[in-house]
Amino acid sequence: MSDLNELNFVLALAPAVLMAMVAASTWRSQAPVDRLWKRSNALTFAALLCALLGLVTQLSISEASGVIQSGLGDWLAVNTFGAWVSLLVQLLGTAIGVYSSNHLNGEARQPVYIAALTAVLAAVHLLLLANHWVVLIAAWAAIGGAMHPLLCFYGDRPFALLAAHKKRVADRVADLLLVVAAALAWSETGSGSFSVLWDHIAAGHASGTLAWSGVCLALAVIARTALMPVHGWLAQVMEAPTPVSALLHAGVVNLGGYVLVLFAPLLGVSLAARWLLVVFGLVSAMVAGMVLLTRVSQKVHLAWSTIAQMGFMLLECGLGLYLFAALHLLGHSLYKAHNFLNASSTVGECERKLLTGEARNSGLSMIVAVPVALGIVCLLRAAVGHETWPWWWSAVLALAWAPILWVPKAGADRSGAVMARVLAALGMASFLTLAAVLADHAPIGADNDPLAPAGIVALVGMSAMYLAMVVFQIRPQSVVTLRRWVYSGFYMDEGYTYWVLRLWPVRWAGAGQAARGQAWNPGESAFGKSGS
Repeated sequence: MSDLNELNFVLALAPAVLMAMVAASTWRSQAPVDRLWKRSNALTFAALLCALLGLVTQLSISEASGVIQSGLGDWLAVNTFGAWVSLLVQLLGTAIGVYSSNHLNGEARQPVYIAALTAVLAAVHLLLLANHWVVLIAAWAAIGGAMHPLLCFYGDRPFALLAAHKKRVADRVADLLLVVAAALAWSETGSGSFSVLWDHIAAGHASGTLAWSGVCLALAVIARTALMPVHGWLAQVMEAPTPVSALLHAGVVNLGGYVLVLFAPLLGVSLAARWLLVVFGLVSAMVAGMVLLTRVSQKVHLAWSTIAQMGFMLLECGLGLYLFAALHLLGHSLYKAHNFLNASSTVGECERKLLTGEARNSGLSMIVAVPVALGIVCLLRAAVGHETWPWWWSAVLALAWAPILWVPKAGADRSGAVMARVLAALGMASFLTLAAVLADHAPIGADNDPLAPAGIVALVGMSAMYLAMVVFQIRPQSVVTLRRWVYSGFYMDEGYTYWVLRLWPVRWAGAGQAARGQAWNPGESAFGKSGS
């Protein structure tokens, strides 16, 4: 078994090593771009194979609880959920790399992109192996540093530079909060190892110091995950290449969910931290869910969708539904990467709607959607004898599934299409419910710890959001003033931008003239022309 443990750790570490090799070799390489892409894509495929084999070996030697089985002392360790996320991130990184080699054809600064992309992947894999505060903080900081050249890939676009600067400020605040969280936990346990921390908590040694450590951790994750009010940069980095958006939304921003699932024992002794996640997550999900109804740009719409989904994911962690948060992370990553890489098809879809017309949703379907969705959830739970999650979560899931059941108004020329839409919607809601039911037995490596009072608050908030979405659809003219506030995200980002530029000024408004026409010089570092 020890040999299998060692093999498991080597396979888990291999993707980080391979991606770091690509980033280092591209740093000052003067090789032709085509050769750089071929080498990068070949090694990303090799890393993908290692991540797959690593997950297989991890599942074969560990139980579904995700207990650490193998690693490097107190610094690096493999866990089941981390193995799943590692495979997911490498799969997305491989697809994004292949897509980018064609998407960026002819760009002068492709070596910058290759080096930064693979550096991000290497740092993500390292974070997924972190079993020590130092490794976690260093890896998360490295991810932000490597993302900066990608966000500023077009250095002549001022708003891209501003958005990257706003993200960098949020990252530095998160780094400081993580350091404080680490110092508090370290002082309590006498070690920076997560294994020691878990054992300390399991022995019943909870204290106010650990509770404050959990609060700092929760605030750091909120800042890193682009929750309100520091969310604006995520919706404003759309001037970066489309595959960068896919990487950011599908494999970087949602790492906060992984960290919270990993630190579930710490959150279990910090009630204040869990309420912070509930409040910030619920507000972000509610506001962003309404804002995306007012946006027409496909990429901006997807960005606000990510903010809403991240809010819902952190809400799940605050509620103690860590298994659902884990599956939410995996599903959202695949869904959002596909949406961004397939964003160009929206042009054809818009042309079709101009020719055929777009039907408005039926008001009746919006009213009956919630009870129908609730009936589906309750019937399927009863059919499989599943009673592990609390009643209020069934109601929250029904509110989440309800918009799927909205159908267009029936007409003489579209009655058949409406019936097909109804059947498809019922099938999708049933499938999602079955997936949620079966998720409790999936070998993800996470367990639930429901917080009932917060669940009631979440149910009330989700009900209010659904009601607002229905009003926006049925009576848009009656909420014109409110729509202006919703469109702007209640001006939270404007306040954040003001204080960022006041406390940490940066030159960005003249970037369009300063950087125009600049190309990458192979004699310089690949990160030297990032536009930062």
